Amino acid sequence: MGTLMVGSLGPAVVVQAARQYGTPLYLYDERTIVERCRNVLAMPNAFGLHAGYAMKANANRAIVQLVAREGIGIDASSLNEVRRARMAGIASRRIVLTTQEVPEGADRSELETLMSEGLLYNACSLRQLHLVAEFAARTRARLSMRVNPGVGSGETVTRNTGDNYSSFGIHMTQLAEATSQARKRGLTIEQVHVHIGSGGDPAVWQSNVDRMLAITEQYFPSARTLNLGGGFKEARMPEEIAADVQALGHYAERRFRQFAERTGRRLVMAVEPGTYVMANSGYLVTSVIDKKWSGPEGFEFLVVNGGMECNTRPALYGSRHPFYVVSANGSVLSSDFDPAVKQQPGRVVAGRCCESGDSQTLDAEGHVVPRPMADPSVGDYVVIGGVGAYCASMSVFNYNSHRQAPEVLLREDGSLQLIRRRQTLEQITANEFALDE
Repeated sequence: MGTLMVGSLGPAVVVQAARQYGTPLYLYDERTIVERCRNVLAMPNAFGLHAGYAMKANANRAIVQLVAREGIGIDASSLNEVRRARMAGIASRRIVLTTQEVPEGADRSELETLMSEGLLYNACSLRQLHLVAEFAARTRARLSMRVNPGVGSGETVTRNTGDNYSSFGIHMTQLAEATSQARKRGLTIEQVHVHIGSGGDPAVWQSNVDRMLAITEQYFPSARTLNLGGGFKEARMPEEIAADVQALGHYAERRFRQFAERTGRRLVMAVEPGTYVMANSGYLVTSVIDKKWSGPEGFEFLVVNGGMECNTRPALYGSRHPFYVVSANGSVLSSDFDPAVKQQPGRVVAGRCCESGDSQTLDAEGHVVPRPMADPSVGDYVVIGGVGAYCASMSVFNYNSHRQAPEVLLREDGSLQLIRRRQTLEQITANEFALDE
């Protein structure tokens, strides 16, 4: 019934991975990740492009190494992400740290060491700037500053990171104070940074280019790079339309050239995608373990062994992911990308957690919404697409003491590589103490 997935994946790979590693499991396609990395690096630009991978999307060591191998740096959101990137072999000079943390004590000392090695610290508050100022002035360390422009756009309100809802960055009303502090302390802000939200309107992203160029001209005379963040809208479902990153690049290129003609400043453009690189490379392979019914006024439920503890996005945001139903012998029973699936009865995909919100078919208000799909047997597979980003890295995997699912990478040569083994119960309880200890 139609093709199954993008990239190299197909039903035979699903069955092979499920039999080899068990379910639930995350399955990623290397070919898709590489293709997306190269698309980012091919974005049109006026005077150079720096690309960073938003590591929070998927922080698995193998994924970080794969992205870095393609020539993309790391956008880290915490010191621990920096540490993990360094453990993956990524040099400090290829990492930008943009965080809500305010490192002090040993963390502060480590941050200074990393900055000495070339890490670019992105000050996101007046306090962060104040605490790092003496060290940065003395060592002439690289500095960036994140701006909250007062305007944002996200796929949901909780993913809008650029307006009054958001605490990220230094707000426009404090920019004069922040830049005055920097000048008085002898600091050079080499990069201006903004990120207005995840999965928002591409037109708002374009208008933000103009806004940030004006802000850079007014407040940051020494900046050499304008970092526009990520948040490129991705299409997980068949009817969704993804942002055209090449078109966005062309728009930014024109504006950067016009800025140079007016000011004489040739700014490098930087972007930091995560979802664009990873989302559609990933699939959650689950097994149907039960089938239930809630009466003539209710729903038909397919209970699978990987729900909100593996993919929390439906419960958090009402996000929709494509479903593929695959028989145990590898036949595709239905796919959201096959128009005929719309004629199938509506079913609810529920997980095994003791939680009413453990469903992969929720709307933004948390209501169950049946989705048309085939009627599988117990032991068949429900494969959930679009889970490469913000699923394994943002899961509540130990809820109900469920174990973190393994991650498997389909290599370009067709082989399967385990890149995270399934967690054990002993690992869940390793840091606990008994009452008499």
